[in-house]
Amino acid sequence: MKQRVIVTFLTIATTLSITAGAQAARVRVVHTRGHRVRVTVRPGFPIRRTLPEVIIRPGVAFRVAPRVYLAPVVFTAAVVASLPPASARAWSDTTTIEREDGWTEFTMNVDRRGSGMLLQIDKGTAQISFAEIVFENGDTQVVDFNDKTHARGVYSFLDFKDGRKVDHVRVVAKADSELSEISMHLVS
Repeated sequence: MKQRVIVTFLTIATTLSITAGAQAARVRVVHTRGHRVRVTVRPGFPIRRTLPEVIIRPGVAFRVAPRVYLAPVVFTAAVVASLPPASARAWSDTTTIEREDGWTEFTMNVDRRGSGMLLQIDKGTAQISFAEIVFENGDTQVVDFNDKTHARGVYSFLDFKDGRKVDHVRVVAKADSELSEISMHLVS
């Protein structure tokens, strides 16, 4: 009798363990894609159109929050012939976005000093709403892409000739192809 109770108990425990594992796997998939939320901006944010609902990629720890918004810059899609050599780049980072995610917000931790930023789109096209560059003193420069689609290439993104230190860059974009890689390069 005791043996039968122990076997039954072990069978139930094993079944519950397998079911819980399957449930946990399902939860992880949902967590990876996340849920959609409206883009959050601080008072004084210079773009006045309705911003999209986004999936927020897990954030990076940054040291400085936007304090003052500078006059917005409209992205002109000025193509650069090629990337400068690696020795002329103080920092680079890449994020891959997928079409099935739709609008995605991601933040890149820079924490470096430079004189300008380049944007590189690779492996497909990307539609970009805006990018927010936060400097070490809290000055924040918003570059408005006006939700336009941009092809693969390297673009002049923003120049700041005074050698400012960039804390982080926040971007809202979506892939127009199956996937797209968006890279930022800080030029020294």
